[in-house]
Amino acid sequence: MTPLSSASGLLLALGSAGLYGLNIVYARVAALEGVSGPAVVVYRVLLMLALVGATAFLMRRSLAIARDERLTMGVLGISTALVGLCYVSCVTFIPVTVAAVLFYAYPTFIVLASPFVEGTKLTPDLIGVVIVALIGISLVVGPAFGDLDWRGLVLALGAAAATATQFFAAARCRKTTLPAKMFWIHVIVLPTAILVGFATGQLTSPAALTLAPFAVAMTVGGYVLGFLLQIVALGRISAVAAGIVYCVEPVVSTVTSTLVLGERVGPLQALGGALVLGAIVTNILLERSRTAPVVPTD
Repeated sequence: MTPLSSASGLLLALGSAGLYGLNIVYARVAALEGVSGPAVVVYRVLLMLALVGATAFLMRRSLAIARDERLTMGVLGISTALVGLCYVSCVTFIPVTVAAVLFYAYPTFIVLASPFVEGTKLTPDLIGVVIVALIGISLVVGPAFGDLDWRGLVLALGAAAATATQFFAAARCRKTTLPAKMFWIHVIVLPTAILVGFATGQLTSPAALTLAPFAVAMTVGGYVLGFLLQIVALGRISAVAAGIVYCVEPVVSTVTSTLVLGERVGPLQALGGALVLGAIVTNILLERSRTAPVVPTD
């Protein structure tokens, strides 16, 4: 992996995290206008499949999965589906702020699992970056922990574990073409999205999307482009580096919700955002030092 490839991967991951942060805010706007979350998920997955299928057909790109990556692709698809299923379901039992803190524990899961999955050495500076990022996230979302339902806690942590698995699988799936990855991941995700929609009774007709056309366009567009950048980024950087970079997502969500929804950001949240951004910058510098070529000396 070249330093240029690693640097571009970090930038792509930052762009993806930012788009995901925008996506969740406009999903909230759409919900306030009467468009259910499960309906948005189902129709954006269908849109993704149509776009990827049409692009592959027009560009004559194969949707075949590399033979030695079929198992990895299956893990990637299932983990992606579980992320949505667990994260959407957990907020039925616990507050969104609590769910967000637990969900964004996944960088810690990635770091702790990386010695077993990728053979990465756990250095003190890497552990320190993760701790700072998690403290920042906790301050940003500002949860008020009360009487919490254990089912919500398990689902939120399950979403975090599934996300960590998703990052590891995507980083190992380098031979399969991007269109094939995008297509088959969503073939696996679609049944899960439909199941959640039916189970919650919120799988409405496409006409419901017109209740909030701009918000729907923003959340669907943010997801489609964000997911594309995520898959490309994870082919260029390690799961550990990506996991820390994606800590910027809740910060973007908080800032955007302040501007779009009129929510207020207190001093602790501002401090948390600064800690997360500082952790990301530190991680980028550490990643560059790890991938920089060694110049021989006489």
